[in-house]
Parts: sequence; C-alpha cells; structure tokens
Amino acid sequence: MTNRTFKAGVSRDQASFLPPRVEDYVGGDNPVRAIEAFVAALDLERLGFGHAGSGGGAGQPPYDPADLLKLYLYGYTNRIRSSRALEREAGRNLELIWLMKQLVPGYRTIANFRRDNWKALKATNREFVLLMRELDLLGREVVAIDGAFFDGNASKGSIKTQRRLARRLAEIEREIEAYGATLDANDSAEAGRPPAGPEINGGDGGGDVAQKVAALMAKRTTLKADLAQLEESGQTQLSRTDADARLLSKNGQVVAGYNVQIAVDDKHKLIVASEVVNDGNDTGQLHSMAKAAKDELGVETLTALADTGYYNGNALKACEEDQIVAYVPQAKRTARLEAQDRISHEAFAYEAEANVYRCPAGKLLSPTDGRKANGNRIEIRYVSRKSDCDKCALRSRCVSAKTPTRAVQRWEHEAVLERHRARMQDADGRMRRRAELAEHPFGTLKCRAGYRHFLVRGFDKVRGEWSLMALCYNFSRVLNILGFDSLMGYLAHRHPSLALLLLNVVKAIVSRLQTLTPHLRAKIHPAFGQAW
Repeated sequence: MTNRTFKAGVSRDQASFLPPRVEDYVGGDNPVRAIEAFVAALDLERLGFGHAGSGGGAGQPPYDPADLLKLYLYGYTNRIRSSRALEREAGRNLELIWLMKQLVPGYRTIANFRRDNWKALKATNREFVLLMRELDLLGREVVAIDGAFFDGNASKGSIKTQRRLARRLAEIEREIEAYGATLDANDSAEAGRPPAGPEINGGDGGGDVAQKVAALMAKRTTLKADLAQLEESGQTQLSRTDADARLLSKNGQVVAGYNVQIAVDDKHKLIVASEVVNDGNDTGQLHSMAKAAKDELGVETLTALADTGYYNGNALKACEEDQIVAYVPQAKRTARLEAQDRISHEAFAYEAEANVYRCPAGKLLSPTDGRKANGNRIEIRYVSRKSDCDKCALRSRCVSAKTPTRAVQRWEHEAVLERHRARMQDADGRMRRRAELAEHPFGTLKCRAGYRHFLVRGFDKVRGEWSLMALCYNFSRVLNILGFDSLMGYLAHRHPSLALLLLNVVKAIVSRLQTLTPHLRAKIHPAFGQAW
C-alpha cells in the first residue's frame, strides 16, 4: 500500500456521470425541497404576482412567477441577492438546477421580478406570518420593537440637506461677487491702457473669468431651484439618486439609507410585523408598529417592549387606547439641573383630587385658566404664589430673580404617563428581555447574512426587498425549530395537492438506497436486504 502525504482527488481524465435524473441532484431531506413545497402551497394570483417577461424575444412565454419566487427565496436564504449572481448560480448550483428544473433566467428578468412584484412580496411575507400562527410558533402576548439603519443604494454625497444647500449657495454668491470684482478691475485696467495691436495668445484671460462666472450662475440657479423644491415639499433633505433615501444619524454614525422597524414575538424570536421608513429617529414609530403586530397576531391585547428612543406621550396614549400595554424607558433629562443642585420638575408631586402640584417645601401650585399648545400637546400651567416663594428656604435652588415664581407644565393626558411610570417601576427584567428579542433578527441579518444595505431604490422596491429578507429569516428559523419532516408534513396537510411532492421525496430516498449493495442495505435495515 502506497503511503500518501495528502488525500488524493479524482483524476480529471476519469469518465463520470451526473445522476441520470435531476430529481437525484438533491437529497430527500434537503432544505431546498421545503422552499419548493412552500411556494407550491401559495396562491400566487391572490398574492398579486405578475408574469415576468423572459426577455428571449417575441413569441416566447414568460417565466412562471413561482419559479422566480423560488429562485429569490433560495438566494436570500443562502446570502445570494444580486440578480447576476442568481443567474450564475441557476446554471451551476445543483440545488438550484433541481429547484428551477434547469431554467436559467437572465439577470434582467430576475431583477425585474423583484422590482415589479414588491407588493406581492410583502403579501407573501404576511402569508408566512399566518402560517407561523397556525403552527403555534407565536406566543402572541409580548413583542419587542426595534429599529436599525440600512444603507440605501445611494451615496452620502448624493443627498443634500437644506443647511448644506444654503451654505453652498452662500459660497457661490461670494465667488460670483469676487469674480465680478475681478472683471470690473480688468475693465478699468483696459480703459486706462493705450491701444495696442492684436494679442497673439487671444487676450489676458478675461474670457475665462466670464465663463467661470456663467458656470457659477448656472449652479446658483440649480441650488435655488433645489431649495425651492424642499420648501414646497416640507422636506429637509433632497436625494438625487434615491428620492426616498435620507441621511440618518445615530450615535455619531451617519447612514445614507433607511430605518427598518420590526416587531419580534417573544416565543421564538420571529418577526411578526415590519416596516421601512426614512425618519432619523424612532419616536413616532411605537404605536404604528405595535398596532401592526397586534393586527398580524389577531389578539385583543398585546404587550410591547421598546427602548428609550420610542418614548413619546402621544404614542403611549394611542397604545393605551388600542389595548396595547407599552413598556418604554424615559430618558433622564434632569441631569444638568441636578448637577447644578437645582430642583427639577420631577420633585413636584401631583395631587389629583385637588388638581394641584405640591412642591418639595410643601406649598401648592395651582392651575391657570388658559391652555398652551406645545407642539402637538395641549398643556396646563401650574404656578406657585410669589409670597410662598419669597420666604421659602429652597428659593435659591428653585427660582431666580427673573422668574420669582415656579411653574410646572402638565399635559392634559398626563395620567397616561403616570400609569406608564408606575408600570416601569419593576420593568428591568422586561427591558433585558427586549434586548434579547429585538436585536437577534438584526444581528442575524447584518452579521451572519451580511445584509447591511439595499440593492434597490425607492420606498416600494426597498420595502419589497426587506420583505424578502424578513421572510427568509423567518423561513430559516421555522425550519430549524420544526425540522424538515415536520414542516413538510404540515405543508402537505394544509395543501393535499403537495402529497405528490412528498412522494417524490420518498422516491428519491428509495432511489439512493437502491444504489447500495444488498450487504449495505441489510446493514441499514434487515428488511431492506430482504425486499430487494
């Protein structure tokens, strides 16, 4: 026997054959068969999928939307998103050759399917949430809400803020003024110079200055038009590459893209609701996300957990009205006053029966008659008596010479916040649970799958691509939780027409066993050796 330093591969000159049937390309328990079964169980027409053109010339039929959906589900599950990469894999990847039945769509057809069927992709994602409900994989009691920035298909330089446009306009105005002064100086010099013969080199560069001034004036016109567009639309940013992408900033990190919001069920960390927005903060997203999760779960009441960025009085009120119990920590805003040894408004206690506030010294602050609008809140002003403050021992820590009395603003629905503060007294465990739940999907998608950016542009297409990401995250997780056999059995039970597909799975396993020698078959199971 020859001792070999390394394992030897098969000779490239040795004749060999691929399996004689495409069905033999993948094993009977290969996850790609679960993708086939899931798509076969969908009513694609009801979900809104349209036919995608083959791009192969006049008279050729389009590709079946089911095949292209399977291609994308396989791709996003296996970290392949590019339409060109999917085209390559469809021609060389044995799993895809089986899944696509040897079809190899062009990359334009693949990309157009994702672009044109964004609404149907969102509907498919919701359909899978219903499937998770039927499988009893959702606790349907508690959800964690979180947001993360994803880069868009646009550079930071392509997005102009109103401040940046105004600053650039001022710079151009100064440059035009400087060039204008230069032209005036040249004209004065020419007027005082005696006439001379024609210039051999075409002049002294005055024409170049005039051209630069004309170019700057054209840029000024464009900038003014952009500022007018922003003022008319009420927006603060203008994106030329992707009209819906925005510059988003968090913890010193600036991203040109979108803010993805998710609601995660606490039983198995599955995404039950999601949305893509371009707001730079999460303040206004709490109620909409919690309500969407409640509707998807089909429950009467729901507990929603979120971080400090979601704290908003109006959102908490809307949640309470929709029977959503929210747990959101409030940011501490009194640190500066406490550092100065000043008394903050939190030291004043409200007495509901008398409708007054009591200060730390025990004196009362009574409500005034008027109401004041503070943004989208109506507030009631409670003011102390000057005579009480003048002789108070805490005066130096509470009031000043300019404001001899102390005032406290109370929101007309402050009772909502008081009930929320009472809930948050022992909510440390819930907040730790929130971090475990909400950050798991984003960590999986960004770090394991590498999905940190979108490949498409515009809200519609971006939301469609996000639906693919969320669907494939849930699909992979459900497959791991249930196992291949349980998921396939459920799909066959839900859709009896899939029984034939399961029969093919069994046949594939039997076909593999038939290739073994009788001795090996008997080792696997004695009955096999006797049957064949």
